[in-house]
Amino acid sequence: MGQGRWIAVGASVLAALAAAALVLAWNTQQRVKSLETELVKRQQDSGSQATEARTLARQAELTSRETAARHALLEARVAETTLQRTQLEELIQSLSRSRDENVLADVEAAIRVALQQAAITGSAEPMVLTLKQADERLARYNQPRLERVRRAVAQDLERTRSAGVTDITQLTIRLDEVIRQVDDLPLLSAPERRAPPRVAQAVAAASAASGPAAAASAGDWPWVAPWREFGATVWHEVKNLVRVTRIDTPEAMLVAPEQAFFLRENLKLRLLNARLALLSRQFDTAQSDLRDAQTALDRYFDRSTRRVAAASELVRTVTAQARLVSVPRPDATLAAIATASAGR
Repeated sequence: MGQGRWIAVGASVLAALAAAALVLAWNTQQRVKSLETELVKRQQDSGSQATEARTLARQAELTSRETAARHALLEARVAETTLQRTQLEELIQSLSRSRDENVLADVEAAIRVALQQAAITGSAEPMVLTLKQADERLARYNQPRLERVRRAVAQDLERTRSAGVTDITQLTIRLDEVIRQVDDLPLLSAPERRAPPRVAQAVAAASAASGPAAAASAGDWPWVAPWREFGATVWHEVKNLVRVTRIDTPEAMLVAPEQAFFLRENLKLRLLNARLALLSRQFDTAQSDLRDAQTALDRYFDRSTRRVAAASELVRTVTAQARLVSVPRPDATLAAIATASAGR
């Protein structure tokens, strides 16, 4: 009995254990099923999330590519804007420089033209006028790089004004005046006919006035007064036949009347040659011709007359002023323009 009881108890225990194991197995199976279901569900969710993630990754990649493209486009536009700004600044500077360079080029060209005019005319007026105009034009531009040019222009202008340059135009006018007077200048060999002296005129007037009284005092001789006047006139003419004059050059009295024409023409040619030499800036030739003309005036013409003295003084003045004095070159202005144009 006891053994059967123990067997029954054991069988009951085994049955209970089997039932418990069965319940545990079923429960475990249910859990496994639920886990499988959950796992499948999670796997599905993971797949959907992976798909969504891949989609998002693609979108992110597309977005990043688009962002990179936009960034590159923005960088290109920034670079283009920077380039345009640089080009604009360079253009502005170039316009400013070109305006200054155009002014400097115009000033330099005007100065070189004035140099040519001064060399041709022998006058400093073209250079003075050009430098004054250049100074006035540079004063309208308030540019620091042009201040040196203005100072150089002022310096050259002062030097040009202070230089005693020969006025060729005035000298030629004086020579023309002497040439015009040559035909009227009296020669030593053919002096001018002098008017009767005041004493003879007074005697003639007194004789004419006292004619009736003298005739009355002479009684029956009324013919005495006309013969007396005639005698005074003849005596005056006889005295004029002989005139004492000091002649330092005897050959002046040997000039025949027909040679006087050639003497005057020779003097005109000398003066004309001197005039042409002055116009062509050949001062040595002009000085030689003027000295010859002065010698002819002193040797063959009557220097005691006012016209010869005036002509001789004009020739002497032209001779003293006809010298080679060149117009100062504006080297300081040209150097300053070259420096400013080079940008130094």
